[in-house]
Amino acid sequence: MTDSLGWRKKFGVLIPSTNTSVQPEFDAMRPAGVTNHISRIVIPNIPLNNDDDFNRLIELIQTAQIAAVDSIMSCEPDHLVLGISAETFWDGYAASLRLKAEIEQHTGLGVSMGSDACRAALNLYGARTIGVITPYQPVGDRNVVRFFEECGFTVRRIIGLKCASPVQIAHVSESRLAEAIREVDGDDVDAVIQVGTNLAMARLAAAAELWLGKPVLAINTAIYWQALRSNGIADKIDGWGSLLARH
Repeated sequence: MTDSLGWRKKFGVLIPSTNTSVQPEFDAMRPAGVTNHISRIVIPNIPLNNDDDFNRLIELIQTAQIAAVDSIMSCEPDHLVLGISAETFWDGYAASLRLKAEIEQHTGLGVSMGSDACRAALNLYGARTIGVITPYQPVGDRNVVRFFEECGFTVRRIIGLKCASPVQIAHVSESRLAEAIREVDGDDVDAVIQVGTNLAMARLAAAAELWLGKPVLAINTAIYWQALRSNGIADKIDGWGSLLARH
């Protein structure tokens, strides 16, 4: 017997307790027969005024993460999806591989996560030069640039929005995000990519592809695309850009 609603796959989704964007965006992308089951990584909504604050946020997530993993395992998911961004880019490509391997070894399940999904999506499009949007302080931006450059991409421009707290990330308006897309774009950029899973940019990214005539990738779309495709679910889903609609 299989789950009556998740008869194709049950995804266990880990997100910080401060995150209000991943759950609604993933649920809106969900095809029939796939269900998303949320486990919250419990962290406080601390101020993010500088690099020290941001480093503390990463430490808080790392400390609380395994408890959230163990919690979601009791619903017997088929696959784990990390609705977290900064931690997956932290300390470069090799560290991201270690993080994925540690969770896979701990659970026995496959894992989809932001850094890996972004790399795969950019490679799919053949993009080599990129513009990047983040909600982070400079230390977060440096880790993002390090990851992408270690994966063979050239970051032409990056904008960190320096959001004042984890919750405030979800308060960034579409108009500000549209400005940021234009600011990091250029003739020297093959694709624009947004990281930070609490930035609600998935629908806007789809629209921006029409303005720019090039891939504009929101991290939540990339993560969910990777989770679906790695589980053999090939449904083409409109409304979220070319990645889910065509690939």
